[in-house]
Amino acid sequence: MTIFYIAITVIISFVAFNRRDIFDRLKFNAFAIHKNNQWHRFLTYGFIHADWIHLAINMFVFYSFGRIVEELFVATFQIKGYVFYSLLYLGGIAFSTLYDYGKYKDNTYYNAVGASGAVSAIVFSSIILYPIGKIFLFFIPIGIPAPIFGILYLVYSAYMVKKGSDNIGHSAHFWGAIFGVIFTIAINPDYIFTFWEQVF
Repeated sequence: MTIFYIAITVIISFVAFNRRDIFDRLKFNAFAIHKNNQWHRFLTYGFIHADWIHLAINMFVFYSFGRIVEELFVATFQIKGYVFYSLLYLGGIAFSTLYDYGKYKDNTYYNAVGASGAVSAIVFSSIILYPIGKIFLFFIPIGIPAPIFGILYLVYSAYMVKKGSDNIGHSAHFWGAIFGVIFTIAINPDYIFTFWEQVF
């Protein structure tokens, strides 16, 4: 499923790079959703990206963590694991924009694109499933323990949402991460016990 969603995202993003009308039709715009009932934008924005770098980073992180989550979901739930994995990814796309929808539904000019919210959901699901893993960042040569990274990531995202000084969807990162944790525990509450056992 990870490869499937990557392939679909790359194809749709590529088409949208060359067709501005398609890009505009698919991007997240809270005003268009609120005033014109264009509910598809809650999902479609996650399959288009601002440029190749944006696309490459999201898909690289998705691939790196998605395989872990997919394998563990399938190991636990068998064929239903693929369904849960899709719900995690697609739910992360939709849920991560609810905050921005409420905040910007009367703002014609607020737009968002990219799978960052879904990718955050995947990353934080992997932290619950495999907390003893370490996360490596491009500029830090030493791996950061996954739970510590998760805390720092949430604090940083919340701070940047409040600061609001750049053009990055930090609120989507934050709420996507929250969704990933809640969804993963909801489908199997035992995950929280195995998390504590591995950490402590």
